[in-house]
Amino acid sequence: MRLVSLLPSATEIIYALELGDQLVGVTFECDEPASARADKTVVVGGLDTRGMSAGEIDEYVRGRLADGGDLYTLHEQALADLRPDLIVTQDLCRVCALPSGQVQAALGYLGCQARVLTLDPRSLDEVLDSILTVGRATGVPGRAGRLAAGLRARLAGVAARVAGWPRPKVAVIEWVDPPFTAGHWVPDLVTAAGGTPVAGRPGAPSVAVSWAEIAAAGPDLVVVAPCGYHLDGAAVQARAAARALPGVPVWAIDADGIIVRPGPRLVTGVEALAAVLHPGAAAPAPPGTTARVA
Repeated sequence: MRLVSLLPSATEIIYALELGDQLVGVTFECDEPASARADKTVVVGGLDTRGMSAGEIDEYVRGRLADGGDLYTLHEQALADLRPDLIVTQDLCRVCALPSGQVQAALGYLGCQARVLTLDPRSLDEVLDSILTVGRATGVPGRAGRLAAGLRARLAGVAARVAGWPRPKVAVIEWVDPPFTAGHWVPDLVTAAGGTPVAGRPGAPSVAVSWAEIAAAGPDLVVVAPCGYHLDGAAVQARAAARALPGVPVWAIDADGIIVRPGPRLVTGVEALAAVLHPGAAAPAPPGTTARVA
């Protein structure tokens, strides 16, 4: 089977299912594993945001969406030339990835008969279920079942270690200029790590709020996990959050690695959050995943 992934999280799932040798097309953002783009055709491009501030990126995104423009570029002929059997995409967020409707339209125009699988998980459970969905679509349901079971066992291990400990109130911030509180599966990660999520919207998209609204939620701790950034970039935004929320402990976390991409590494995100929330009970966070900034 010839596979194309239009999502970094789907690329991670495909590799976790040991199907990397069948993956022929990826996006410019696919960076896990590190070799994900080494011998693949990049079929989706996008804006290089290096050197842009959080506010500048937000202004660009809002302007493009308001004008009906696209944030991503589908290299249609490159996709057709790959002759894929299965394309994995999403409809959850226009800011995060190319929507499936645009893919379907391109395939119709090009006469490509590939099947399109759309993944739109909104909770941690649905993320784990999406692994099973990809496993069935790619002919490895048993392998997917074992992977999902192993991830659930790790979650159970975290739950056992933090059971009985106080559950601090945690606000996860997905962007700082303007501030967005995290939604979808991210509040589930906080709950699984032994915390109480505040200021977010479980199962729903993240929304812009004010710093005053975040403060009014009374968080004991703030975690900054900006979409599109690993730990170094998250730390830059976390310092801005610390200035806006004086007196509240603020942590940065590897957002793209373990928080915002709905793939297997979300479980590592739960383990890292548990280490931050319950250092006396949970195992230490994996190196390079978290940093306290205030």
